[in-house]
Amino acid sequence: MPGSGTVEVVKDGVQIASVNAPGSVFGELAVILDQPYTADVRTLEQAEFYVADAPAILASDPTVALYVAAILARRLDAANRWLVAVKRQLQTDEPPSEIGRAIERVEELLSYGGRDPTGW
Repeated sequence: MPGSGTVEVVKDGVQIASVNAPGSVFGELAVILDQPYTADVRTLEQAEFYVADAPAILASDPTVALYVAAILARRLDAANRWLVAVKRQLQTDEPPSEIGRAIERVEELLSYGGRDPTGW
């Protein structure tokens, strides 16, 4: 989790997020699902991080586990709202560029956060 600085999250050679919020968490899905990491985190400016033994801290500290669960729940809730918004765009024959932009937002949300579709 960053203490300060800005990082980018890159998946398959494509930047999917730029993150500078203190308390952001990276790699949580890989740890929870016991799978390899699927994205890279690269610094865009000098940054400081706190590195934790994620499996151990998630298993031993309920506060950390709840914090990560809340992050994932917010991300999923927002992604669901965007999915509904994209489906509505498809039903009203929005231009492909608008639909593409909304899909990018869903991808962003599923990775590291983003804005709520109500501000569309």
